[in-house]
Order: sequence, then structure tokens, then C-alpha cells
Amino acid sequence: MSEGRYRVVIRCPVCGEKYILRGRRNENGEYETGFKRCVCGNAEHLHIDATPE
Repeated sequence: MSEGRYRVVIRCPVCGEKYILRGRRNENGEYETGFKRCVCGNAEHLHIDATPE
């Protein structure tokens, strides 16, 4: 996997909140940002978009 950083945009379809974070890809191909759940409590249904920095 790439060792570079990514700009990760996480959108919650439940409440409409948007988070912009920086992260890296782990060995499973997921983005490591430290994000756990939205302020509305939604942790399952999130739209994640990432672009390399």
C-alpha cells in the first residue's frame, strides 16, 4: 500500500454532518483517521471519500 497521507471526507447521511480528516491506509486497505462515529451516534452508514495529498 501507499505510505502517503490522504485527505478523507466523511459524510453522515443521517444528520448531514461532514468531517474532513487526514489519514493513512492500513494493511487491510482501510483509512486510519481516528474517526469512530458521528455526533448523532451513527457509526455504520457513512460515506467516505479519500484523495491523496
